[in-house]
Amino acid sequence: MLKKAYLEITNVCNLSCSFCHGTKRQKKFLSVEEFRLLAGKLKGKVEFLYFHLMGEPLLHPELGQLLSTAKDLGFKVILTTNGTLLPKLRELLLQAENLYKVSISLHCYEVNAMGSSLEDYLAGCFRFCQEASQRGILSVMRLWNQGGEDRLNQEILSAMHTAFPGEWKDTYSGSRLSNRVFLEWGERFDWPDPEAPLQEGSYGCYGLRDQLGILCNGTVVPCCLDAEGNIPLGNLFTQDLEEILRSPRAEALKRSLQNRHPQEALCRHCGYASQKKY
Repeated sequence: MLKKAYLEITNVCNLSCSFCHGTKRQKKFLSVEEFRLLAGKLKGKVEFLYFHLMGEPLLHPELGQLLSTAKDLGFKVILTTNGTLLPKLRELLLQAENLYKVSISLHCYEVNAMGSSLEDYLAGCFRFCQEASQRGILSVMRLWNQGGEDRLNQEILSAMHTAFPGEWKDTYSGSRLSNRVFLEWGERFDWPDPEAPLQEGSYGCYGLRDQLGILCNGTVVPCCLDAEGNIPLGNLFTQDLEEILRSPRAEALKRSLQNRHPQEALCRHCGYASQKKY
């Protein structure tokens, strides 16, 4: 059983972040029927279902129905969002019984021309985190911009201390601000790209070991960073997951990642995996 699957419900985003790879694929929103088909094929094989690979999941017009369908199938759901739509969808998310965690990329504010002030943006994110904690939902606010555009970090941290004034406790990747509310630090990384520098050394990753991705066109990819589907292992619309994972390409890739010598070209150009040294 895999720990997580990144099921991309849309590849459309309302922002354009310089740190994000983005995608040139055709823009698409999964229909409820398509989501039910794809998620149904993952039932019993995956513990956590991420509504994300590319795109902003809170843009999906039928997000509530997708959450309900995932609940019926027995999935715990994790969302990754830029946070801009949290005030609008706060009640829908808080009422989702199977919503396990929401990760909020606060570093998106600095690299976009937002329609709201930083104060208003943060207030919406902080309010959601506070209310989500009361509903038993984990919230992780991310500042994954160390070594990149991080001029607003101190202002963000100051506002965060005001919103969460208690004692912060250190964690392996940041701080626990209050019950079920966390801050996570991270370095800016280079997305895997055939045009990116070749990564040296021995490294593996969690692709096909505890995760995989499904693009909104049904293409199965080995991890959450294959934004363009450069390593297509099959298509979940027309195949079963077992068939896809038993394919020669999938099995060879899994072995190469376990042996810390990835064979796929995209993996050899992955700044994230080489940086983490899995």
